[in-house]
Order: sequence, then C-alpha cells, then structure tokens
Amino acid sequence: MSARDTYDMHAFHAAYDQVMSTWSAPVEVAAVPTPHGVTHVNVSGPADGPPLVLLPGGGGATSASWYRQAAELSRVHRLYAVDLIGAPGRSTPAADRHPRTLADLAAWLDALLKGLGLAVTDLGGYSYGAWIALHHALHAPDRVRRLVLLDPTQCFAGFRPRYLWHALPMLLRPTPRRVRAFLEWETGGAPLDPDWLALQEAAAGFPALQPVTGSRPAPDALRRLELPVLLLLAGGSRAHDPAEVAARAEALLPRVTAITLPEVSHHALPLAAPAEVGRRFTDFLTRSTG
Repeated sequence: MSARDTYDMHAFHAAYDQVMSTWSAPVEVAAVPTPHGVTHVNVSGPADGPPLVLLPGGGGATSASWYRQAAELSRVHRLYAVDLIGAPGRSTPAADRHPRTLADLAAWLDALLKGLGLAVTDLGGYSYGAWIALHHALHAPDRVRRLVLLDPTQCFAGFRPRYLWHALPMLLRPTPRRVRAFLEWETGGAPLDPDWLALQEAAAGFPALQPVTGSRPAPDALRRLELPVLLLLAGGSRAHDPAEVAARAEALLPRVTAITLPEVSHHALPLAAPAEVGRRFTDFLTRSTG
C-alpha cells in the first residue's frame, strides 16, 4: 500500500480548494506536462498581460499561498502560480524522473516555461521558492526579466539554529498539531487565516518527495547577475536574520532593492500586509528597467 493510499488526499484537496475559493481574482487552471511530471498552475490576469511566474515556499505552502496578493498582482500581469513538483499540491511528479538535483529543478522550470509559452518572464518566489527562483535566474538570466524574492531562505544567509530546533519535531514526524504549534511559534501568535492554517495542517504527512536542496549561490555568480532584483524581507522573521540577509544581498547583487517589512514573520509574510506586499511587487514590476 502506497503513502497516497493511506493519506487522506480528499481532506487535503478540500482544504486546498477552500483557500482557492478565496483567491482574490478570477482563476484558470493549467496542467503542463514536463519530463519530470505534470505541473499544476493557477492562472489569473489579462491574457495579453506581461507574464509573472510565482513559486511557493516549501512544506504546505502550495500555489494557493498567493491568494491574498492575486488581485493586485494579476491586475496588469498574467499571473502563473505554480505547485512545485513533488511537494504538497496538485502537481504530479513522474514516477522515475522526478527532480533530485538542482539541475533537475532547472530543467523542470525550463520545460514548464516552454510549456506555458513564456520565452521571457518576471519571476518571483517565497522562501524555498525564492531559492529556486534565484538559482534559475542564474541558470537562465536571458529568460528572466525581473526577479522578486520574498524572505528567501538559504540564498544569502543560513537558518537560525533556534528556528531549526523548533521545526525539528514537525520535520521528523509531521502532524497537524506539530505544524500548528510551529507556525504559532514562528508567527508569534499572530492571528492566522483559519482556512490557510487548515491547509498547512492538511499537508502534514502529504506523500511528498524529498525536496531538492543545495548550497547558497556562489558570490561570484551573484555579482554577475545584472537583472533587477526586489528583496522583500520579513522584519520579524525567526528563520534568519533579515538585516544579515539584506546586507549580504546588497553587497553581492548589482541591481537589488532591499525592503524590510517590520513586525512580519517569515511564515506570515504571504498573508500579512497584502496591500503593502502587492504594492511593492507591482511598483517594482512596472518600473522601467533602465
């Protein structure tokens, strides 16, 4: 009996659909075949708008995590919110060719962009998704027009040991109770959307694959990245030191704009201050590249 046979996939999909029912813009669904599996993409915005591809964080984040920014981000742009291959969500990894390395992730994203018909796109990511987005911009800078990184992890600084210590029980044996306890700790007890929290809890035990991990991008490679980068940091993040992340990014990236949103935690960032996050996003994306 497989993990998918024993996991309550119906409950997960119901929680996913509940969050998507509050998606703040009309949404279409695309299922894009790639050599690494079929990728589920939630699509919003004008068909002729400039494309914006968004990658979620790890764990139970899923593409639904952009639901509060969807209206603002898709007002002008054609928004493509992606469920990562092998992670909780509606994407289906290939049984024998799912991503195992950073090169596999790059090949998957190359194939996804090709399948979506996007020769060039703005690219954004949150947390682990920002790590993937940054590596992809280094891999294919000619395919990325602008890059947005929301509190990126393992890009410019490591995790705080205390964060990893608190995450350890959830990582070793994920349960809804452990997921909730961890999120309540990291967000400092801030009010959390119950539908979003229910989705995080429903993702506990999802039969996901081992996520692809790796080192931070090489400093020399970052110094050569000439495209504009927006770095939006959670000032109250317990995942890492936002001041250290900003300082290292500004020292390495030639064209970075670093903004810290005060009193917002790492895991609350996609939910908190949606108007502020959306405004910063759109101001940056509509600015002339010079």
